[in-house]
Formats: sequence, C-alpha cells, structure tokens
Amino acid sequence: MDMKNILNLRILLALVLSLTIVSCSRNSSSNNVSRATGWKINDKNGGFQYNDKFQEQETAPGLVFIEGGTFTMGKVQDDVMHDWNNSPNQQHIQSFYMDESEVTNKMYTEYLDWIKTTYPPEEENYRLIYEGALPDTLVWRNRLGYAEMMTENYLRHPGYGEYPVVGVSWIQAVEFANWRTDRVAEMELQNAGYLERDSHLSSSAESNFNVDTYINAPTLTYGGNDSIINPQKSRRRVQTTAAGDTINRFARRESGIIGPDYRLPTEAEWEYAALGLSELRSYNVYRGRKKYPWDGQYTRSGKRKTKGDQLANFKQGKGDYGGIAGWSDDGADITAQVMSYAPNDYGLYDMAGNVAEWVADVYRPIVDDEFNDFNYYRGNVYTKNAINEDGTVKIVTPDEIVFDTLSNGQVIARNLPGEILQVGVDENETYLRTNFDKSDNRNFRDGDARSSRQYADSFDEDEDTSDKSNLTSKMYNSPRHNVKRDSTGQIIKEYDTSNDRTSLINDEVRVYKGGSWRDRAYWIDPAQRRYFPQDMATDYIGFRCAMSRVGSKTQGNSKKRN
Repeated sequence: MDMKNILNLRILLALVLSLTIVSCSRNSSSNNVSRATGWKINDKNGGFQYNDKFQEQETAPGLVFIEGGTFTMGKVQDDVMHDWNNSPNQQHIQSFYMDESEVTNKMYTEYLDWIKTTYPPEEENYRLIYEGALPDTLVWRNRLGYAEMMTENYLRHPGYGEYPVVGVSWIQAVEFANWRTDRVAEMELQNAGYLERDSHLSSSAESNFNVDTYINAPTLTYGGNDSIINPQKSRRRVQTTAAGDTINRFARRESGIIGPDYRLPTEAEWEYAALGLSELRSYNVYRGRKKYPWDGQYTRSGKRKTKGDQLANFKQGKGDYGGIAGWSDDGADITAQVMSYAPNDYGLYDMAGNVAEWVADVYRPIVDDEFNDFNYYRGNVYTKNAINEDGTVKIVTPDEIVFDTLSNGQVIARNLPGEILQVGVDENETYLRTNFDKSDNRNFRDGDARSSRQYADSFDEDEDTSDKSNLTSKMYNSPRHNVKRDSTGQIIKEYDTSNDRTSLINDEVRVYKGGSWRDRAYWIDPAQRRYFPQDMATDYIGFRCAMSRVGSKTQGNSKKRN
C-alpha cells in the first residue's frame, strides 16, 4: 500500500473517531445537561431532579394494556327496544389499561378489611365509614323467590371469592378505586425505599397514606410520622448538598414511580375495550358491525373443539338461566366465576354477560360527538385543593369527616382523614378560559335550561324562577326524593309521589354497560347502554377499574419514530 492510501486511511479513521466522540458527547449532553439552559440535571449538589431514564409506564396490578385508536361507537344493529340512545358515531380513544376481569368478592372484602382495621366501626365517629362501604346484600331477595343463601353467603363465603362483587353502587365503586390507588402507590414507594417497609400495616385514622397528600404535602403523610416517610435504612439513593442538606427526599411526579390513578372506565373506553379491536380490522369491524366481544354473530362457539359451547353467561330464555344441565349448559345460573369464558383479543374476560358494569359517565340519551370525538366523557366536575390561610393544603382530620345522606337514606363519608379537602374550581381558574367556564360540567349542552326545546314550559309552578340558571328542564323532570335529618339526628325520608314527573334521568344517574346473568342476549352487545341511580345497587351490576396511560401510545415504543 502506498503512502497516499495510508494517509487517506488515517484521515478517514480520525474522522470516524471524531464523529463518534461528538455523538457520544451529544448523547451524554442530552441526558445529563438541560437542552433549555445548559445546567446539569440530577446534579449531586442539588438543582433540578428528573428521572431521565424512565422508559414507559409499567402495567399496574390486575390490569392489561389496551392500545387506543378509532372505532365506531354505538349500535348499527336493529334497535328493537326503540331507545334511540346509541346512534353510531366515530370516536378516538387514547391508550389505557383495564382490569382483566371484574372486581371480585375477594378483592372487595380485602378493601372492607382495610377499612375495618383503619377506621374501627366500634368507634362512633368511624362507624358510618365502614357501613357506607358495605355492599347491599339484600339485592338478592325476591318477593316470589328463595335467595337467602345468596344474601348470607355470596359476598364473604370463599366459595364465591372469585365471583364478581355485586350490590355495589357507583359511588362505592369509585371509592374502591380511590382506595386501590393509594394502596398500589404505597407499595411502589415502599419498594423504591421512599417509605418504611411494611408501613401499611400500621395504618390508622390518624396515620394513613394518601397519594395526593404525599405529592402535595409529603411531610404530612402518615400524620407527619417522619420515621415512616424518611426511613433510616432506605434503599433509595438520597443525595446531599455540600452543606450536608438532604435533597430528593420524597418521590415526586418527576420520579416516574407514582403512576396514574385507578378509576372507572369511561363509557367510550369500556365499549372500545369490549369489542376487542386489536387485530387487523376488516371492513365490518371498522364500520362498527362487530356485534360481540368475540368474532361472529352467534353466542355459541363455532370452533371444532368447542362447537356449541356458550361464550358468555346470560339468560337464554324465559325460565332458562343456563340451559339444560350437561354439556350444553353455560356453567352458571347466577354469576359465574371470573375468567370462566375465553377472553377477547385484548385479554379481557367477561366483557359480555356475567354482570353488567358501571362506567364513569353520567347518562344522557345522546353522545354529543359534534362537540367532542376524542376520549369522550360526560361527568367532569373539576375540583382543586383547599388551601389554609398560611398557604398550605387543608388535610382532613378525624374530627372533620363530612358525611352525605344519599337519596336512599344511606350515609357515606365524603372524605377520609389524611386526604386533601377538595373544593370546586372558581373564577380564579375559569376566568377568560375557552375550554371550560365552571366546576360542574355534567349538564353541559344537554338537559339544562338553555338547551331544552321546551324551555318556556319546563318548570314547576311552585319553583323559584328568579335564578333560571338552576332550573330543571322538563326534558329531565325527574322525581325529587328528599332525605334530611331532624334536630335529634333522625333521618326523615320524603318520597316524591308527584304525577308531574316525566323522566328518571338526572345528574345522579350513571351509565352501565354489558349484559348480565339476568339479561337476554340482546343486552350483551357492547353498544347497548342503560342507566341506574349512582347511589343504588342491584344483583346484576358489578364493575372493573381502568387506568390512563402516560407517554407513548404503544407499549415498547417510547423512542422516536424514524
């Protein structure tokens, strides 16, 4: 090889080496140095702390991932009930997570055990907390049927441990999801070394963990017990400044350790997940013509190995809740054990039949896709943290619990000790905003006085019409039962017997989806939608939880697209 070629080779090698160094420098810079200011990130001497190694959200306990996308929400089959409440409309759903099965009796009794331990019902101040969380086991009773065995055993007997919990109102389901959020976050913080190991075993009304309190006022978590929130033998990497001051003592949102909340799925999310649109979408699937969570137009399997087997638990006909005993039976007369039938393409069980399920939405006869076709949800009530005079957040104490008396006379706790008191947003948050202008948006664009076609005739003669913003339109002129307490604390129930009421719809009725063991096949179509008062329960409505996804739309794809 001549000298000229050797020189060119050396120049080429030097160029490659310099590019490699520059590339490494840039990568190092992007990870350790701010692209906005040039200051170091996660400097051991203090400054901005950020988890720049976060990859993607981990799947929380009990959940499966649902990749979002577009779908036709609503029914395109014949509407034999003439409800006209599920007209097809195109919606887009963000990726999220959902429980693979309904919440079971075993899961709910774990919740009850925690409440009983933390808020002993023997103490008068806490008795109503436990009673307010108890499912209504009397939902099984029938005037002309024997069901005392179910009333006495269904919730707690281990024989029904893996059966879906029923007798739970929408309000109770929401409280369960809130409790679950705190317990999972508490476990993650323990595992990461931010909380004392097994600290959850010492929970009490005066020393309890709440994730929102930890994020907003971490020193007040567990009643301010520093030995729990700042463990001596921590496995986390606590940094100190040159002066010896501790930094990064508490986990923030920036740590990536604290995930989103458990919650009820929205109606759109539930329907999208039930259809199981995860594979290559045929024309019929994309246009909303998939009838059930499984492929095909029938409720029995057409596969050679399982041909003739029922694919869900539902009422097959009058006096027929499971079929003739034997191979053709669906395996259940009431509810069935969860996961008894094959899952849909998302890995979700019992999205048709077994029990119908609460979703988050307030019911209205229409889905207002003209206003919004992305992550549709009706029911937003925006709140904010209550602030003390000194600027700190207001933490509820054991003697500040507020109890609500529901329309059916049941008493529930509106807040629990250790939580941050919530108040409605006001003009400070809504002034000159274009996306929302008040705290309660349940009645937005439907059913309020401004949108009613019968506005002029919509009010009772004895109703105060001086403030028309609070008047109820005739379209939703529902019964107004009244429950109050007298001076001695006794509950007085006033049942509305008026013949002038025209609807059962109001802002306290919620959507429930899917058919149940009591329903005919017509109702197991995921597009079907019905409603029920949020403070009441039945023997055929259960629930499952969902969780929003942060970051990338798809799993394992947090990097930039080429």
